[in-house]
Amino acid sequence: MDATVVLMLILAIAIIGKAKSVAIAACLLLIFKLLGLDGYVYPIINKSGMTWGLILLIAAIMIPLADGSITVTSIKGTFTSWIGITALVLSFFTTYLSGQGLAYLAVQGQGDIMPALILGSVAAAAFLGGVPVGPLITSGILALIVKLVH
Repeated sequence: MDATVVLMLILAIAIIGKAKSVAIAACLLLIFKLLGLDGYVYPIINKSGMTWGLILLIAAIMIPLADGSITVTSIKGTFTSWIGITALVLSFFTTYLSGQGLAYLAVQGQGDIMPALILGSVAAAAFLGGVPVGPLITSGILALIVKLVH
């Protein structure tokens, strides 16, 4: 199937599923493709888009630390509560899974599963009120399952 058609299908599903971030990403890629800029822009996004996206995501998450909304005292309290300790452990595990997922998609060349990951994310956003930020973690879980099966 032509890449433009696939991007249009992803865009349609994202709009129906109210997954704004996926819709915006699909729109940008379509615009670059339709303007003939894909040969220039796609390699840049492919090479460093994940890094820049993660930097922006982490920066956004750290704003309360940077603007002083979260104090040293509240940080100490967090690490002495069961919720804080659980968050630390879960963060450790999901970050590990994200790394496994990135390796599975990029290093091992399993990017062909991306449409299924996107569809699952969009469906969860549409029907369960989720936010489609989990494809790396999902692919990490998938990578672990594949390792267990093989």
